[in-house]
Formats: sequence, structure tokens, C-alpha cells
Amino acid sequence: MPERLQKWLAGQGLGSRRHMESMIAEGRITINGKVAEVGCKVSGDERITVDGRLLRQPRRHKFRSKAILYHKPSGEICTRSDPQGRPTVFDHLPHLAHGRWISVGRLDFQTSGVLLLTNDGQLANRLMHPSAGLAREYSVRVHGSVEDAMLKKLRRGLELDDGKAKFDKLEFAGGEGRNRWYKVVVSEGRNRLVRRLWEATGCSVSRLIRIRYGPVSLPRSLRAGKSRFLNPGELTGLYEAAGMEEPVD
Repeated sequence: MPERLQKWLAGQGLGSRRHMESMIAEGRITINGKVAEVGCKVSGDERITVDGRLLRQPRRHKFRSKAILYHKPSGEICTRSDPQGRPTVFDHLPHLAHGRWISVGRLDFQTSGVLLLTNDGQLANRLMHPSAGLAREYSVRVHGSVEDAMLKKLRRGLELDDGKAKFDKLEFAGGEGRNRWYKVVVSEGRNRLVRRLWEATGCSVSRLIRIRYGPVSLPRSLRAGKSRFLNPGELTGLYEAAGMEEPVD
């Protein structure tokens, strides 16, 4: 069944639908020798090129969805390249014969923990979309004086420069004095949200680790800088969390 070009391209693991739309609008994609237009439909049997490179056809190479869990260490960025020459998470990922890895959201430079990546652009898009409401759980070490009234505000919600935000879950996890650990859960992916919420109370975050994204948790056995493929059950769980049907080979 024909489908919109941007959706088909995203399904091949080339990027999100929005990114594919931009590439189409820039004239970087052709269908049977003609420059493609946003909104056109394809069956996948056409001769489709991206930046002059002929894509492999699904009849010859079936698309198989894959996902990995990467234990991101602090000191790495989540983009493919960096003008400052900093290390990137993409330097350490397993090779893909077809398509490319797409990160499900990002972690800032100093944050470590769970980073999910997939070759299915549609899946990545849905997992990141606010409508999915997927829980992101963090272990956070807070420096500063934390009082009960402050914790109530964090649970109830604080006004930030981009709107009100709160912790869906907030519990003490150990420590004493001015350095204490907490486990927190947020259900949106706003930039540096956990850090900004604590900073709004006058505290600072000295360490931040994402320990869960949706149904996938960080195993103790996975060392920082290492990755593993999700098993079939975990991959199915990701599609269910995104409200999607898992592709069948």
C-alpha cells in the first residue's frame, strides 16, 4: 500500500518524519529521476535517491527494526558531530548494515545513564512525543539545603521560563547533610528539566543519572560507555509503549 514519502523514509531508519520532510523540501530526494515533493506517495518499488545515493529496495533488503540501550557516560554529547571536538555517543555504537541509529531524546553533556537508540524513525518519534507521556526516571544527587516545603513545591509544580513543571514522583534515596540522593520521575523531555527544577529551589545538581526510559531500565551489569541490543520482548514493549504495531519481517 502506498504511503507518504517522508513516512516511508523514516521507516527505513533515515531519520524522523520531520527531518525527512525538510530533506524533501530542500530537493535532496528524487523518485525515478525526478525531484520529490512533500506529500507524494511511494510503494517502495521506485528508484529513490537521497543526496544522489540510491537506496536499497525493501524487496532485496527487508527492514528489521532494532533498538539498543546505551549506558551514556558523562562527558559525551548526543549529536553526531561537535565543532568543539567533544566525544559523541555515536562513536561507540554497533555498526548498522542499513539505515542509521536515531537517538530517542538526548541527555546533556554531564548527564549519564539510559539512552535508547533505534533504526526505526517512526518509533523514535513516537517515543519522544509528549502525547506518549513516557516516564523518565533519574537518580539525582542534590547539593544544598532541602526542606519539606521545597519538596512539596517540586511535587506540586513550579513555574519555569518555558511553563510549569513538576516531578511526578520524588523520594529520598540516601545521603546526609547538604549532599543527598533522590529518585525523581518526569513524563516529558524538556531540555535540562530535572536540573532546572532543582535550581528553581536554590539547590544544584552535582550528579544526574537516568535509570529508566519508559519500560527500559538501566541494568547494573551494563558499564558506562557500553551498549546492548534490546531483546525481542523488550523491543515489543517499546512499540507497545509508543502505541505502535511492531513491524513484521
